[in-house]
Parts: sequence; C-alpha cells; structure tokens
Amino acid sequence: MTASEYLTPGQFIDSDAPSVVAFAREAAGTSGDERERAILLYHAVRDGILYDPYVDYSDPGNYRASAVLERQRGYCVSKASLLAAVARAAGMPARVGYADVKNHMTSERLHQKLGTDTYRWHSYAELFLEGRWVKATPAFNLSLCQRLGVDALEFDGRSDSLFQEYDPVGRRHMEYLKDRGTFADVPFDTIVADFRIHYPAMMKGAIAGDFQKEAVAGNLS
Repeated sequence: MTASEYLTPGQFIDSDAPSVVAFAREAAGTSGDERERAILLYHAVRDGILYDPYVDYSDPGNYRASAVLERQRGYCVSKASLLAAVARAAGMPARVGYADVKNHMTSERLHQKLGTDTYRWHSYAELFLEGRWVKATPAFNLSLCQRLGVDALEFDGRSDSLFQEYDPVGRRHMEYLKDRGTFADVPFDTIVADFRIHYPAMMKGAIAGDFQKEAVAGNLS
C-alpha cells in the first residue's frame, strides 16, 4: 500500500476542504483510539447525511465530499466519498470501493425509475485500521432503516460492514453480484458513462420526491 495515495486529498475525496476537516474534528476529535474515532466518523456520516437516491447523478457535486456535506444528503456513492474524506482528514488512510448489488427492498417508485433492482456502482468506503483494510458502508441512515424495518448497518472497525443478505424477518435484503474494486478517488467519468447507458431516466436531473418518507416497510418492491 502507498499510504500517501490514500491520505492525499482528491478531486472528489477533498479531505482538505475546511468543512470536511471541521466535520471530522467535531465528530471524532483528535485523540484516543483510532478505531474508536473511525466508528464515530462512520456513525456521523451514516446518520448525519440522509440517504437520497433522487439526486442529479450527472452533477459532480453529488460525488464530491465537501458538497455532499453542505447538502446534507446523497446516495451511497456520495456518502462513501464523504466517509473516505473525513477519515483522511483524521489521518486514516481511506479509499472507496464499488460493487453491483441487487436490492430486494427498494421502493416501488425508485424501481420504476431505474427499470431494475440491480444497482450498478454501489459504493462503500475502506479504512486502513490496525494493519488491514476494512469495509464500511454508511449509506442508509438510522431513521430510514427504522422506517424500512431493517437493522441499521453497524461498523466496528475490525470486520467488514456490508449490507445484510436478509432482513430481521427473513426477507431478502441485499445481494452482492459483482466486485468493481477499489479506487483512491471517485471514478466519476466511468460511473456517469455507465449510468447513461443503464439508467437513462435517472440522468435527466434530480427527481422530485422525498425518499425518506416514500420508503416505508409497506411500500417496498
């Protein structure tokens, strides 16, 4: 591992942005156990930034950590970028990873807009803690999970934090289909080009709606 590559600010993982640095300091402080600080950062991003898949996928701001922090909402790629940025701001090597997943618990409206329940380029962050890379997925905020009737995804800094295959009552939740690897910065051009092919309806600007209210347990596909 080239540590500097995963500690240096990027175009999208702009860990040197003053707002990102301040957020990291406020959420986790600067002293104490690094793993514990990583957990605090994870929860701050998971619950402090609302999950919103109705953003403009062609807007670079929805991939840039500082802009996501300012907007206080974003989808999985947005939130993984922010978590990687605040981790770097706190002195922890971090990168972003991607996978294609089948989401068995998406809302009916989002399913119709996408035309599929397969989410390409689903994103998570990876933090280098205690000598190894650990996956952390901060996408779904706690209040959204409570609406959906699923457990919020936790992160302990030692084991990979990936979406559960089943929810607490045995319904299929998330199925990982394809690993797209890890990157030092968000591969914006590649993601957007792929989305234009596979999700054309989602590439025409932000969609009006409140996913947090829409996605309730009784309104899942």
